[in-house]
Amino acid sequence: MATFVDRVKLHVTAGNGGHGCASVKREKFKPLGGPDGANGGRGGDIVLVVDPNTNSLLDYHFSPHRKAGNGKPGGGDFQTGSNGADLVLPVPSGTVVKDGFGEVVADLVGSGTRFVVAHGGVGGLGNAALATSKRKAPGFALLGEPGEEGEFALELKSVADVALVGYPSAGKSSLIAAMSAAKPKIADYPFTTLVPNLGVVSAGESVYTIADVPGLIPGASDGKGLGHEFLRHIERCAVLVHVLDCATLETDRDPISDLDVIEAELRAYEDSRDESEWGIYGRLSERPRLIVLNKTDIPEGKDLADIVRPELQARGLDVFEVSAVSRAGLRELSFALAKIVDTARESRVEPEPERIVIRPKAVDEVGFTISYDEAEDAYFVRGTKPERWVRQTDFNNEEAVGYLADRLNKLGVEVELVKMGANEGDTVVIGDGPRAVVFDWQPSIPTGALGVTATGGRRGEDPRLHLHEDRPTSRDAEYRKAHRRRANGTIDVFAPEDDE
Repeated sequence: MATFVDRVKLHVTAGNGGHGCASVKREKFKPLGGPDGANGGRGGDIVLVVDPNTNSLLDYHFSPHRKAGNGKPGGGDFQTGSNGADLVLPVPSGTVVKDGFGEVVADLVGSGTRFVVAHGGVGGLGNAALATSKRKAPGFALLGEPGEEGEFALELKSVADVALVGYPSAGKSSLIAAMSAAKPKIADYPFTTLVPNLGVVSAGESVYTIADVPGLIPGASDGKGLGHEFLRHIERCAVLVHVLDCATLETDRDPISDLDVIEAELRAYEDSRDESEWGIYGRLSERPRLIVLNKTDIPEGKDLADIVRPELQARGLDVFEVSAVSRAGLRELSFALAKIVDTARESRVEPEPERIVIRPKAVDEVGFTISYDEAEDAYFVRGTKPERWVRQTDFNNEEAVGYLADRLNKLGVEVELVKMGANEGDTVVIGDGPRAVVFDWQPSIPTGALGVTATGGRRGEDPRLHLHEDRPTSRDAEYRKAHRRRANGTIDVFAPEDDE
């Protein structure tokens, strides 16, 4: 069972917006009360928040699918639906959020930093909000929009104050087990450690964390072995400790060559990274280092440590001879690390909660685009407005479909389709993916007569509504009233106002 997780895939789905309500006020002795359907509530957002009490992504390893609450539908008598509950997900400081394309969308550092990873859907309008002077009692309402959904990768970089670096089987796991209460898997073969192991070390009044991470090999900076999985964990550690094996059985290795190889890989990795990714401790080359000559309990190891120690000290490095088995030298090492960590903490400026800047998208002046696909013999309509309108439409309601047709016509979709040579019955697709809507085009304007309303009906009307002859409209009432006035001799000419 995993005990530490530093990289997870998170699948998020924000809450859907509540549907609007289509209702007409009905009250005793008050006929024609008018529409009173209210709007639906907004769907809940999914928010990542840096929590100082969280130090792992383990929860999301076992439960990677998260969903926020849906908005409630609107009701009659102007009762607006309640908003869905936001889902707040705590993450450790130093969590990097990447989208499905591997691009960094947020670097969460500092307690309280918030980032909305998925926005909830907007609630649909009720028929009270859709009422106009020409549409006094709409018999429909708009549907709530679905919430955003997506897959994100969460990577944790800030794992410890001290990072143990070294070749595989150099004794890093044994060292952290001897210095702390951590119980890593220890074996005599390379790459025993596949995930970082964390341990808490107490040295007097100082308490700090130490990490044993997968070993380095030549080419790690290019991703060889477990290189990248290891290297990202030392980006925000205050101290680097080189654990050098003084009892290796490989004839082509020695502590000096191991140190040179590891330092070369660190420099190569450092040069490949962006300056903004190094955080509060700066570049790797600027961080303090200690040298640990391990396995000195073995006679050959002790002799080799005595040989290489002068050369390492000549480079200006502090050298400690230790043995994880006999625990020799561990106390001196722990207090030396505590002193360096305390100094780094005093000089460190505690990161302020990052202020997430929301940059709105540029206003789309065109509003939509139309393309023709010969292979599918269909016209594809793409745009923020038409795609949103389609999602809001209840296609089981004829009046709602007529309202959608009127909106698309007002936006200019029909005129553009005529210009592109579309004919009645051609396939038109609005949107993309599983939410796309496919239909056979029934134009309200005749082909070739751009901008001219068809003689069969008026703009803003759905011809299918004429199937319900028993349902009088406001225009029918205006005509009857005008004819009565003309019959009574109050007016001589009847000229109804133009819709336009």
